[in-house]
Amino acid sequence: MYNSSCYNPSSFILLGIPGLEHFHLWIGIPFCVIYLVAIVGNCILLYLIAVERSLHEPMFFFLSMLASTDLILSTATVPKLLSNLWLGSQEITFSGCLTQMFFLHFSFAVDSAVLLAMAFDRYVAICLPLKYNTVLTPQVIIKLMVSIVVRSFSIVLPDVFLLKRLPFCRTRIIPHTYCEHIGVARLSSADISVNIWYGFSVPLMTVISDVILIAESYVFILRAVFQLSSLGAHQKALSTCGSHGCVILMFYTPAFFSILAHRFGHGVPRNILILFANFYVAIPPALNPVVYGVKTKQIQEKFILFITWKRLQ
Repeated sequence: MYNSSCYNPSSFILLGIPGLEHFHLWIGIPFCVIYLVAIVGNCILLYLIAVERSLHEPMFFFLSMLASTDLILSTATVPKLLSNLWLGSQEITFSGCLTQMFFLHFSFAVDSAVLLAMAFDRYVAICLPLKYNTVLTPQVIIKLMVSIVVRSFSIVLPDVFLLKRLPFCRTRIIPHTYCEHIGVARLSSADISVNIWYGFSVPLMTVISDVILIAESYVFILRAVFQLSSLGAHQKALSTCGSHGCVILMFYTPAFFSILAHRFGHGVPRNILILFANFYVAIPPALNPVVYGVKTKQIQEKFILFITWKRLQ
């Protein structure tokens, strides 16, 4: 039997990056810069897509959803990290911990689904160009975006209830900079086999299914591209997928590396794993708008017009 307070702890303690306490001030500087880049870059991207009618296309609607999710991911993790590193604010309430955990996992689930939707968009644009406007109608886009949110919400919400059912009497110290499902569950002295099963298998199966479908889409895309007779058509078709391909690699490669490192990298120092985990939640949201700004001609042109207009003000 556990005390009732064990099921509703007032707060947890986030240790930050154990072993690097003397460097917390300096470690926070690059994360602050990365966070500012993420906020400014994604806000500009959302503004350009909202005000420019030429960007009101399915691909850019999905891109705006990706930018919004990146803002949620950055804001859910980096400000608390900076307050921990710079101000020594290690305490986080139980409800705050659950909220941070929910938005962290929710953002990953949405990002993965959005990348799949963008792969489908590229598949239709290159393999079925004459049917593009009839397949990806505004109604279809809305249904896809709603289904992405509903699927991600349905996958992540059980994590909250799986944690709320656990007693936390043994310790409330989290050796990390943010709350994530399995890390918090391991603080409990009760049986967490259901948490481990659900926390690993369901999200992993979802992400793997997304990766398989994305890979399948690109197999059809590359086959269609190499059947084109013109070299210019080859380059144009591949350039439309270049930014999406870069974002896919930035999102999935560190994710799978992190999973393998936690599973098999027992000799890797814990502070290195924590640093890598923080860079993983901070860097992609900052790089995504940069990649699309560099690789996408329409966004480049609108951004240059935006900067020129601001200077003339």
